Amino acid sequence: MTRNSPVPIISERDRAYVRSLVIYEDKNIIVFNKPSGLPVQTRGNKSKNLDYLLWVFAKSNGKRPKLVHRIDAETSGVVVVAKTHPSAVHLSKVFADHNAEKTYHAIVEGEILDQSNGTIDIPLVIRPNNPNKNAVLGHNGMKNAKPAKTLWKVLSRTGRRTLLELTPHTGRTHQLRIHMNAIGCSILGDRMYGTGRLSAKRLMLHASSLVISSPNGDKMKFEAPWPHEFQQQVACLFPKFPIPSE
Repeated sequence: MTRNSPVPIISERDRAYVRSLVIYEDKNIIVFNKPSGLPVQTRGNKSKNLDYLLWVFAKSNGKRPKLVHRIDAETSGVVVVAKTHPSAVHLSKVFADHNAEKTYHAIVEGEILDQSNGTIDIPLVIRPNNPNKNAVLGHNGMKNAKPAKTLWKVLSRTGRRTLLELTPHTGRTHQLRIHMNAIGCSILGDRMYGTGRLSAKRLMLHASSLVISSPNGDKMKFEAPWPHEFQQQVACLFPKFPIPSE
């Protein structure tokens, strides 16, 4: 937790905005449904991002909630932050030990495999000096390669578009985006690994649910409804697929 730090002045508009994203709050955590386009964090915290907006929830002594995991700026959905130091320690370990159950939904292009589900088990290598990609495919035994595993399940198909449920068993940088690209099924709207705005105005990847053990030991599930633009894309491409109710 940040201690005795001066609390910056945040406009009433931004205060209302970040509070509108809250889907759950108790004495230990706050859970947000982050929109696509809002970074979780930026270098130096100099531009508008969720981490900076956490100052809205700061106490008078300057202590404020702390990030314990991240999703890409272009990805929407569930993000949880810790309100206390013990909560931050607990949740950081939950994510580090891969004990958080994450479920994403994605719309992809390309020829998905004939089967209805499968597993992608391909290591990833982080290359921070690469100006175009933050991670690339690796292989077992490759230096700096880290295990990465993603389960996928087909929910609906139409032509060369598929609606998928994705379950990452690891949390590597850009894991889902790279893994889908690796099997020839880039996520719509992916500017880095796919066709970008040629296929969709935003990245069609949504962190729909998260199951974690709370600092109190309770198992908790948080769900973020599909945003309007994701619902629209699903309704257009997969008209027979029932849109989940909020």
